[in-house]
Amino acid sequence: MEYAFTFPTGTVRYLFQRQLEHLSLYADPKTFIVITDEKLRDLYGKELRGYTILALPPGEESKSLDSLAYLSRELLKNHVHRRHMLLGFGGGVITDITGYLACSYMRGVGFGFVPTTLLAMVDAAVGGKNGVNIEPYKNILGALAQPEFIYYDLNLLLSLPDEEWRNGFAEIIKYGCMADSRVLKTLEDERLSFFQQHPQELETLIIGCIDIKNKIVHADEKENNVRKLLNFGHTAGHAFERQYQLHHGEAVALGMLVACIVSEKECNLDPAFRRRLAALLRRYGLPCHLDFSVAQVMDNMQTDKKRNDEGIDYVLLEKPGVGIIRKLPFEKIEAALQQFLDEGDC
Repeated sequence: MEYAFTFPTGTVRYLFQRQLEHLSLYADPKTFIVITDEKLRDLYGKELRGYTILALPPGEESKSLDSLAYLSRELLKNHVHRRHMLLGFGGGVITDITGYLACSYMRGVGFGFVPTTLLAMVDAAVGGKNGVNIEPYKNILGALAQPEFIYYDLNLLLSLPDEEWRNGFAEIIKYGCMADSRVLKTLEDERLSFFQQHPQELETLIIGCIDIKNKIVHADEKENNVRKLLNFGHTAGHAFERQYQLHHGEAVALGMLVACIVSEKECNLDPAFRRRLAALLRRYGLPCHLDFSVAQVMDNMQTDKKRNDEGIDYVLLEKPGVGIIRKLPFEKIEAALQQFLDEGDC
């Protein structure tokens, strides 16, 4: 199965129901340089035989300027020029840095992705955002550019630990909250184990999330307006993630609950939805409470790219499946964080 989606900056081919052993039919080893991490290189070295492979240590720490410089030097050593292309083979860290490297190296080379985590399949590899961190701040340097293709082999998910599945489902729940409440109903009817055992249903879910994201990105590729809706749960979530070294999905889960508290005050969101969301998060193994310092989380938010002198653009819910963007003063966010801390597991 294949379909293409055209953005203002380029057309992306989404290649579904593929197998890694057939990758060379779409990415010629003579042309493509694989960027991955050391764990994936060791795990899939046989399938990637014939490719020039550049590997980073696994983990968020590799999404850095030091890694960018290392990869650039290695490309030069391998005489890579503008007719070559880069292939990001990995999770969000790898796809983010590969895309940014491709945008930067020799002022731009083509690139594609083979996402290996559920989070990357539904979110990180999709939409054209690429970048690196300047610790502890996420995605401070980056560029918007679309890959030429994204290659989906769901068999790559079979080796994932459960925590990586949970990370992906946090983003899927996000899509249901801010864009399509039918996603929430689908998730409530099943469990994580069901999707692990039924790849066709999982693929349908992934395609639905990609469709939601693509339509939003097409309307606002540079994130001047509606694309910010995709940040539901991420404003507080990124602060939690940085401050307490949480997994991305765990942090987003907590951030969505904080956003619901603000939404109850600002948009009259029914408080029953927060209880419904908490039950769904628990159903997919995600947290609903954290002991944290409100002051430290607020301090982390000061570096969010959506802030300005008046406050921060925050994604709220009018109702399930309907997100809005509202500029909020930091005092209202701080009050919501304090309420979230005080109320415990809702």
